[in-house]
Amino acid sequence: MSNKVNEALFDLIHSLSKSEKRYFKINANRSSHASENNSIRIFAAIEKQKEYDEEKLFQQFKGEAFLKRFSITKKRLYDNILSVLDVYHASASTEAQIFTMIHSADILYNKSLYDQARRVLRSADKLAKKNHFNEIILLISQKNKRLLETNGNQKMTPEIIDEIQQNDKYYVNDIGLYNKIWTIKSHLFEKMSKKGVARSEGDVKEYKTICSELFKIEKTPINNNEIHYLFFHTMSAYYYSIGNLKDSYGYMKKILALFEEEECRVEVNKKVSVYTNAIFVSDKLGHYKESLRYLSKLKEIERNVVSNEDLAIKLFSSISSIELNTYLRKGDFDQAMKVATRVEEGLNVLEGKIVPTRRAFLAFKIAVIHMGINDFNGALIWVNKILNDHQLDKTEDIIGYSQLLDLLIHVELNHENLLPYSLKNTLRFFKTRNRLYSFEKIFLQFIR
Repeated sequence: MSNKVNEALFDLIHSLSKSEKRYFKINANRSSHASENNSIRIFAAIEKQKEYDEEKLFQQFKGEAFLKRFSITKKRLYDNILSVLDVYHASASTEAQIFTMIHSADILYNKSLYDQARRVLRSADKLAKKNHFNEIILLISQKNKRLLETNGNQKMTPEIIDEIQQNDKYYVNDIGLYNKIWTIKSHLFEKMSKKGVARSEGDVKEYKTICSELFKIEKTPINNNEIHYLFFHTMSAYYYSIGNLKDSYGYMKKILALFEEEECRVEVNKKVSVYTNAIFVSDKLGHYKESLRYLSKLKEIERNVVSNEDLAIKLFSSISSIELNTYLRKGDFDQAMKVATRVEEGLNVLEGKIVPTRRAFLAFKIAVIHMGINDFNGALIWVNKILNDHQLDKTEDIIGYSQLLDLLIHVELNHENLLPYSLKNTLRFFKTRNRLYSFEKIFLQFIR
């Protein structure tokens, strides 16, 4: 069995908050079944481990019958934890509440309590429409069709059939439009991760080709906030990709206005992403007061984060990047170094949990700060962390920046023996990826 499978239970247990652990233990202790008691013991043993060590578990529970089928015991414990978490978080998720209602309707249907099932589905339908859960609305529609058919088509009329068909068509069209924009956005982001902002007419043409369908969609009436958000987000990214910061920022402001609408319910993750981008672009455009206002919104979200490690990680990387950028722009390397020290501690704690690209950009900024205080050896350590990161796609834009910074550091450290080798590697890197633009040519010529 692979290490990843073996460590899945360990990772899950160590991802739990104190309240989640307590909730699991309370629920497990309610059972007098031997397998549940064994689960608690295994849970407690793994919880104490700093690294997953199955040999130690076998030594600790030597002679126990469950060790003969330990893989099954672990799988049962893993499933039990997820089941308890599902109950624990059910009230916090609107989507989970709707699925619970659908399940309740299924139970009532199986007991032939059709009117009660219909009432529950009606409530689920209202909640799903309020939150624009189009796929779930279609699922509820299927359940309602089953109820109509169960009644021997007695309650069906041509008007009801046509109404159901029109209702389904409306939401199918919305799903199709969402998927179309999502596909364009995904192709755009995939290309941007490798090429970055357009550096040539060829790059601009490539981005325009990817997004050509967006301009047709702009004329399409959109009544769904989720689709509105995705469309504005993709348009903003498109204009950013071709270097048009003004129009990119304009679409960001449309998203932020959407957030202010009372009926708009947006995932916090999306808010973090938009505020982060808005700070970065408004700062580049010189709108410093606006960037500070967005930063305060971001920090407000950070203060209100409760038991959401994924969101906490994103906030850490976003706010850290913004603060490092701010001090670098001012040339205040002393303050930047204080932030960098805090970021380094955070990176050590969150090792392996931050997306490689985010981690690389933070490392790059820290390397620049070390150069700013003439600590070139420190800068080299951080650049090497990027260049030696096997999780990074070697076509990523950040790799190119790091290669150039690496050369500058070798110049400052008088590494005359290493420079020819590094220069040759860097030149090959840019040539093989068709990224040898005017700046790179002049820079490499200067180093040579």
